Amino acid sequence: MKQKVYIYDTTLRDGAQAEEVNFSTEDKVRIAKKLDALGLDYIEGGWPSSNPTDEDFFKEIKNYEFKHAKIAAFGSTHHPKLTPDTDESFKKVLKASTDVITLVGKSWDIHVKDALKTTLDRNLEIIYDSIKVSKEQAKEVLFDAEHFFDGFKENKEYALSCIKKAWEAGADCIVLCDTNGGCLTWEIKDIISHVQTHIPGINLGIHVHNDAELAVANSLMAVNLGIRHVQGTINGYGERCGNANLCSIIPSIELKMGLSCLPKGNLKNITSTARYVAEIANLSPFKRQPYVGESAFAHKGGIHVSAILTNSRTYEHIPPEEVGNRQRVLLSDLSGKSNIIFKAKQFGINLSKQDPVVLEILEQVKNMERIGYEFSVAEASFELLLYRALGKVRKYYELIGFRILDAIQKDISEPITEATVMIKVGGNISHTASTGKGPVNALDNALRKGLETFYPNLKNMKLMDFKVRVLTPKDPEFAGTASMVRVFIESGDQKDRWITVGVSYNIIEASWKALEDSVIYKLVKDDRENNLTG
Repeated sequence: MKQKVYIYDTTLRDGAQAEEVNFSTEDKVRIAKKLDALGLDYIEGGWPSSNPTDEDFFKEIKNYEFKHAKIAAFGSTHHPKLTPDTDESFKKVLKASTDVITLVGKSWDIHVKDALKTTLDRNLEIIYDSIKVSKEQAKEVLFDAEHFFDGFKENKEYALSCIKKAWEAGADCIVLCDTNGGCLTWEIKDIISHVQTHIPGINLGIHVHNDAELAVANSLMAVNLGIRHVQGTINGYGERCGNANLCSIIPSIELKMGLSCLPKGNLKNITSTARYVAEIANLSPFKRQPYVGESAFAHKGGIHVSAILTNSRTYEHIPPEEVGNRQRVLLSDLSGKSNIIFKAKQFGINLSKQDPVVLEILEQVKNMERIGYEFSVAEASFELLLYRALGKVRKYYELIGFRILDAIQKDISEPITEATVMIKVGGNISHTASTGKGPVNALDNALRKGLETFYPNLKNMKLMDFKVRVLTPKDPEFAGTASMVRVFIESGDQKDRWITVGVSYNIIEASWKALEDSVIYKLVKDDRENNLTG
């Protein structure tokens, strides 16, 4: 049976201290339920005495049943001038009535003197008394030895005396903290090895920050040395550069170290959990995040793609399905035949390297990428390119022309934008006009207004996002306002979302190309669902 490593999540407290992250009580409850479903052992709900949101969380969370995780309340050891019975902030942590209490205390002598403004001996008394009283209330008490590694490097004897005092008072786990996040991995190794001569590794925990980009490595080193309690956050959210990223730590422990963190079969849920928390935090998921990022198993170079089609182990350190992710092949001017064949297979089209259309598509992709197209993002535009090369896109309409009018008037606060579009559908000519919030919105409205009579399903389509990027020109003559621009348009209906791309030195033309692809993609998609195309 695999040895167990206990995972303690502090996303709801430490993660919430990250810049741009703000959780409501409802957000915290939703995340806690998701983390429990993943199978984490501890969920730190927050600091009850620090803000009303955390106080409300501990009241609200009592209404929910958790299958796996224990809820922990976080707090500090009592104030130097008070006692556990007279410190109202300390008492609020006890009143949260959780099975687990985590107390942070000073273990670096300069913090005792400069932050607590008390004596070294008084700090030891504070640690002992706070743990002792908490242990009478909760089933488990954890002691976070704040700044332990920095404290150890400057005053080894005192740092050790702090954690020994907590252990003597009955703490169930002594968590060694690299609060400044600046320790190197070999320093972590040497210090933990020394601590283990005083306190068993099974009763030690690790809590590190990422200021030297080593939080994951330092956490894994601790586990390798026998520590079996690991603290961190989902996606590595946290103050400054963040905390140890559980989305990297957990798969590494399970798949690389042969130890157990989650209930059997739950590791495949870690990617969806990472993205769920990012969504609640209102942050874009980090594409290049190991294991769970959208680019974690994405391949662009033709040689790489050719190899993974034969054996995915050639360029993938684990099967992406084990963490709930997926293999992706990107298209660019680095693409080879294998990229085209792989992408075509994703769309249900089987091609071989000997098929002349593969070279035709590859040449077209490389030529278009050379002027600024980016098909690795705009997969809908590539899908259309593929269908067109295979003769699988019927002619839905013919553009006769369009015109856009932008006007600014002194007595009107907003610009007036109107687009006129003339198209031919079959033998019918449609001439429509529409206003909008800017030229692209007006053009979108006018085009679909003209087409909806013939294709009513376009009423279900919406333009979701619009991005413009100025491309660095190779020719100085076309720099500045004459530069090529790339436009991405994200569209969606009740079932799907898709991205298309257009490139031109004229921003309206680039927008039209992306917009036209988006509309045609919707029509092709619906036809394929209704078996009206090949």
